[in-house]
Amino acid sequence: MSSIDAAPSSVAAASSGMDVASRQDIDKLHGGAIGLTGVLLLTVTGAAPITAMLGNVPIVVGNGTGIGAPAAFLFATVVLTIFSVGYAAMARKVSAVGGFYSFISHGLGRELGMAMALGSIVAYSVFEASLAGGFAYFAAAKLSTWGITIAWPYLALVMLAGVTALCYFDVKLSAAILGVALVGEVVSLAIFDIGVFSHAGSGAHIDPAALNPFAAFKGFDAPSPTMTAGVASIGLFFAFWSWVGFEMAPNYAEESKNPKKIIPMSLYISVISLGLFYIVTSWAALSAYPSVAEAITAGQTDASNFFLKPASIFVGDWLNDVMSYLILTSSFACGMAFHNTAARYLYSLGRERILPAAVGKTHPKHKAPYVASFVQTAIAAVVVLVFAAALGKDDPNQAFAGLYGLMALFGTTLILVAQAVVSLAIIAYFRREHPEDHHWFETLVAPVVAFLAQVAVIAMLVANLDFLSAGYAFAKWIPGLVLAILAIGVVGAVALKRTNRAKYDSIGRMIYEGVPE
Repeated sequence: MSSIDAAPSSVAAASSGMDVASRQDIDKLHGGAIGLTGVLLLTVTGAAPITAMLGNVPIVVGNGTGIGAPAAFLFATVVLTIFSVGYAAMARKVSAVGGFYSFISHGLGRELGMAMALGSIVAYSVFEASLAGGFAYFAAAKLSTWGITIAWPYLALVMLAGVTALCYFDVKLSAAILGVALVGEVVSLAIFDIGVFSHAGSGAHIDPAALNPFAAFKGFDAPSPTMTAGVASIGLFFAFWSWVGFEMAPNYAEESKNPKKIIPMSLYISVISLGLFYIVTSWAALSAYPSVAEAITAGQTDASNFFLKPASIFVGDWLNDVMSYLILTSSFACGMAFHNTAARYLYSLGRERILPAAVGKTHPKHKAPYVASFVQTAIAAVVVLVFAAALGKDDPNQAFAGLYGLMALFGTTLILVAQAVVSLAIIAYFRREHPEDHHWFETLVAPVVAFLAQVAVIAMLVANLDFLSAGYAFAKWIPGLVLAILAIGVVGAVALKRTNRAKYDSIGRMIYEGVPE
């Protein structure tokens, strides 16, 4: 890499006008608006604990590792904590709304940075559309109990409109709303856990073997001729899938009170706290059945009630009812979290003039990236309408298996690639820009382990596309589409390098060094 392409240090960024805090020619976000709690609410809600548990645990148990479900979440916790070591070290050096985009641009160059900018925008955009599909599915189910039938695309668009309205205002409003949703999710799942474990020996079958780390890598034989065998890689993939959203923390660096301290802390807290919660909750769900075989059967044949029936048995029908509503609020809140992140990626590219400058505007009062927010809503709405046109609009399963499932799979693939690439970017950045801080574990071993782990998870995804696709042919196109998106980003950066060097030089380089004195 030539010297002109080398990543600038913080001092160089400030002196070259890349520190957004000292710029008067760009619209800025609301600096210092949120503390550690706010960042955690904005990111942990993206992981959507109740959606992750009610949606993924039945698959991990029923189609993956059986009794090893808690061990699968334990393994994912360890790997993602190791990933967070290098990711947090990078966040201490580079505070930028661009997240993956900025980190990779600083570490591996603008071409790969631009590729991951496009990849991240697509990922978080389709995540919001995916959650709109999930919301529509659960909303249609709830409305049907009242004798009301509304086509799922309209319910999905209503969610998008609600998210857009709320994200128009100060980021503190988003944090507050997401906080209410998250507390509801955690409390209900905690009550479920307590209800099951308090019945140990009198209905709950609690087996310590579920925490054996080696159980995470074992499938199981088919319990009966009418059922399928468990595949360990399926269980592990869905365990890792349950964390998607925690990695958004660096995107809120410019709006946090002390980003170089708060963002790394939020990464560790979110990964570890979610991990412990997932381990306990998946163990409770497994233990709620008289035997592992019965839990596996329920996971394969009655996944939608995998948690709800035990909730009625061990706690009461009221918890079943509460969870049926919380899955709605969780879908909405999760979609809102992804909307906020997608909008900040778009805003980042807008203020760097890679996208039209208008996309980089913030609201004069609320300081929210409202233009980028509207653009993100338009993208998500188009995805919803395309799926409605392609699959139909009368069956809520079209929203769930089609829109929710396929777009979650597509977005997750892009995020896994981004996490793998950013692991390499961390190594390169510290070796070149901060050799004095290049630690053998934090910025070398941990990123290498994280890179290998992410590649392994991507391999699991590709190997199990037939299972994950729910029969939709689109899934077969996902690997090719991911490569095409990244290639377009690289080609775009190369074109800018030849035609507009000033724009090329700004790719991913605007960072936040604090409010100027």
